[in-house]
Amino acid sequence: MTELIELPVLYRDDWLAVVDKPAGLMVHDSALARGETDFAADRLREQFGKPIFLVHRLDRATSGCLLLAFDRDTASTLGKAVMAGGIEKDYHAVCRGWPAEQLFTVDHPLDGGPGKPLKKPAQTAFEVLATCELEVPSAGFDTSRYALLRASPITGRFRQIRRHLKHLSHHLIGDTSHGDGRHNRQFRMLGIHRMLLHAQRLGFAHPQSGAAMRVEALVTDAEFGKALALFEKSMAG
Repeated sequence: MTELIELPVLYRDDWLAVVDKPAGLMVHDSALARGETDFAADRLREQFGKPIFLVHRLDRATSGCLLLAFDRDTASTLGKAVMAGGIEKDYHAVCRGWPAEQLFTVDHPLDGGPGKPLKKPAQTAFEVLATCELEVPSAGFDTSRYALLRASPITGRFRQIRRHLKHLSHHLIGDTSHGDGRHNRQFRMLGIHRMLLHAQRLGFAHPQSGAAMRVEALVTDAEFGKALALFEKSMAG
């Protein structure tokens, strides 16, 4: 059996852990797995040497903070917190275009994904952290504009951030399902092939002590780092 690569541990105690999931790794087996055999859940069971219970999910192409519990009671408590909106999640995302407002919220119902056509309320808060403009023609313009966003989902629908950005026509870069192929190709020419969505921070009340927890995952991925470098001048200013 091939030795599984351990996931970086951002926080761990007797009840729970937060790990940094790399882009490209599926969290668990599902209908979307398509013959995949490598899953974060399996790696983590071997890594920690005991059962683990995933509290939430991340898309395969998304990197960053993944919360898990080591027992059913802790998992249940955290799961209820997720359902009640008691877990704060902040993501970094790179989109095409410059949103008109620095702070804005998308309130747009979404279905549950394949085979789940019922639409439910969905809200995501966004903040523009930086912008950049590349000397690459796009859609009749001489340049291409991009924005670095903080995305904070208020609800937890299927691919919510990705689909809300598509709804705005500020497509997520590198998203092959809901993005804009022209801009994805432009970033591939820059050596950036991954989807630019990173689960940067989790905030929650510890189920045992009630302490306010804040866990962050720095961007360590080289391709996402290349993308962030495009915004350095804007962020410095």
